Amino acid sequence: MKIYHNTRCKKSRAGLAYLQTKVVDFEIIEYLKNPLNEEQLKELLMLLDEKPANIIRKQEALYKTELKGKNFTDDEWVKIMVKNPRLIQRPIVVNKHKAVIAQPPELIDTIL
Repeated sequence: MKIYHNTRCKKSRAGLAYLQTKVVDFEIIEYLKNPLNEEQLKELLMLLDEKPANIIRKQEALYKTELKGKNFTDDEWVKIMVKNPRLIQRPIVVNKHKAVIAQPPELIDTIL
């Protein structure tokens, strides 16, 4: 299992804490320190079964000032998120062939 985690995010810390109560062995990926490339992000989107626009953090200043109201293709959203990983919802937990945005943390149960 893996958790894509941001240590500064309250929701991400809550997801990590919840995961620790359920699973002993998992990998923590601090995706702001080790950003995803396009291929990795596309694979994550496939595991989530989501379109790129659906995992954008719309409360981020960058989104509000530069992206809100604009129409981008899926590939364009992927490129934007690769360059600006703060825009990616978190935490994302992956278990083999499924993933979930763990908000609320209890959604992790759906992939265990």
